Amino acid sequence: MVAKNTICLWYEGDAEKAANFYAKTFPDSAVTAVHSAPGDYPSGKEGDVITVEFTVMGIPCIGLNGGPVFKHNEAFSFQVATDDQAETDRFWDAIVGNGGEASVCGWCKDKWGISWQITPRVLTEAIAHPDRAAAKRAFNAMMGMTRIDVAAIEAALKG
Repeated sequence: MVAKNTICLWYEGDAEKAANFYAKTFPDSAVTAVHSAPGDYPSGKEGDVITVEFTVMGIPCIGLNGGPVFKHNEAFSFQVATDDQAETDRFWDAIVGNGGEASVCGWCKDKWGISWQITPRVLTEAIAHPDRAAAKRAFNAMMGMTRIDVAAIEAALKG
């Protein structure tokens, strides 16, 4: 059954490779269908993979092989809440180590240009902490990070 609301991600031609990567990297993720084009289209031919249905951590997505017309940017990202440093490192290393690139404050991009925020729960809780001075210390610590360092956020929170 098709979900009422599905995220559609545009790829030059690697939607199936991207979906398979997400399925093997993230829990509760899978490739559920691969569809071939019934006819020629501007960026492909009849029989080429045109769409891939998949889930990323339970979120339904469709990868569309639409060609080089549109590029991903940081205006859209997946935010992944992690439980500890090991999980943070595992996801970060999978994305960046598979042809992706690191950015700042827990952001990175996969090799297809999709942005990811690998965000430990402790960071989200620290920034919303009722002690605003503690929240500011944690926020300032995050601002100097690439990959989030859980121990450094916890230390900043404590002062």
